[in-house]
Amino acid sequence: MQTAIRLNPDDNVVIALADLSAGDKVEGLDRPLPSAVPRGHKIATRPIAKGESVIRYGQVIGHAMADIAPGEHIHVQNLGMSEHTQDYAIASKNEPLPEIGDGRTFMGYRRADGRVGTRNYIGILTTVNCSGSVARFIAEAAEKTGLIEEFPNVDGVVPIVHATGCGMSGKDEGYATLFRTLSGYAQNPNFGGILLVGLGCEVMQIPSLVGERRIRKDGMLRYMTIQHEGGTRKTIEKGLEELRGLAEFANRSTRAPAPVSEIMIGMQCGGSDGYSGITANPALGYASDLLVRHGGTTILSETPEIYGAEHLLTRRAETREIGEKLIERIRWWEDYTARNGGEMDNNPSPGNKRGGLTTILEKSLGAVAKGGTAPLRDVYGYKPTPCIKLATNSEMYGRMKDDMDLNCGDIVSQGVSIEDKGRELFDLIIRVASGEKTKSEELGFGGAEFVPWQIGAVM
Repeated sequence: MQTAIRLNPDDNVVIALADLSAGDKVEGLDRPLPSAVPRGHKIATRPIAKGESVIRYGQVIGHAMADIAPGEHIHVQNLGMSEHTQDYAIASKNEPLPEIGDGRTFMGYRRADGRVGTRNYIGILTTVNCSGSVARFIAEAAEKTGLIEEFPNVDGVVPIVHATGCGMSGKDEGYATLFRTLSGYAQNPNFGGILLVGLGCEVMQIPSLVGERRIRKDGMLRYMTIQHEGGTRKTIEKGLEELRGLAEFANRSTRAPAPVSEIMIGMQCGGSDGYSGITANPALGYASDLLVRHGGTTILSETPEIYGAEHLLTRRAETREIGEKLIERIRWWEDYTARNGGEMDNNPSPGNKRGGLTTILEKSLGAVAKGGTAPLRDVYGYKPTPCIKLATNSEMYGRMKDDMDLNCGDIVSQGVSIEDKGRELFDLIIRVASGEKTKSEELGFGGAEFVPWQIGAVM
């Protein structure tokens, strides 16, 4: 078995593919290792002087904080970030890919606005934390009474609750972000109907959110406030009435063939390890290319390793215009976080317009609000979207196979090609879009992961 891999000819490091001991010989080195190196970690292939760039994937991932000798383990003890020239070389390796016109289809739900959903849920959306419990009570009552069981084409009821909507400014970016996210969720094609529940006295008022515009072209949005209905019990009763009407409409929808070009995926790096840029991310990049070549859409909802692995996702399928917009956003975030002492978090998702200290949950909201119908995610689900989870190594997959949908570790352990794994993932995406349940759906995840990022002062 190969003991290490060089990811780019310009790299001055190789990556250990197994736990290595002092004295082991490694490909790319002319001397034995001076010390042990865990699998997935970096090993210097030549002398790297203090202050010199450390190169991985052909990109700067940091700078040497001390002189590093060949064969030395590179980690936090000798690697850090510092000022350097940031030449992003926009689209320098962009290669337009030929379209694939094989007529491939999936089975989805055609909506009134022309988009196609992969699931058929009823959503209970809340404007404020104060209506969160009542939204859950309505969903629980629908389950206890067997209401949804009467409608076989409806996948279930999803309460979308959160911890904000009041005690905030009604004019700043925080309000605008929550407004945009809630509005986007209400329009997600995986919802066959939406019930909007507020308290009545919050900052995020239902009339402002609904306005005079028609959020859903099918008209399947109902709304009410707890104060207007006369309290909790009456709101639950009214909510069940509204759910029945929404479910009757949604139940008329049935799966029908739709072109693969209607699929939209949100790509999310949920928990990087040393194998992310070797196995799962390249496989996802290849699957993304296949989807784009079929006319589909991908949303790059997070690039935490902008000096590393995610370059493998952005350089093949993205056009020059998209690439330029992404780089412009990244530069703005870098400046913003530097001014505010934050941790850089390059997140171009439409539900989260700033970098800084965010969580995995918050980063993916934008992909769903934008209309993503099959995001690729972490170790939980994200209703109303089916979430496919990729294991970066075979050991992880062996321990967590009940949570992981696809093992990409066999790229290293068994020599499976990135192309073959990418095609396997692409086929899985189509099957899931057609109704096959993911591991997170089988486990029941997805009802508690809506966590909008709170921006600005909270009163």
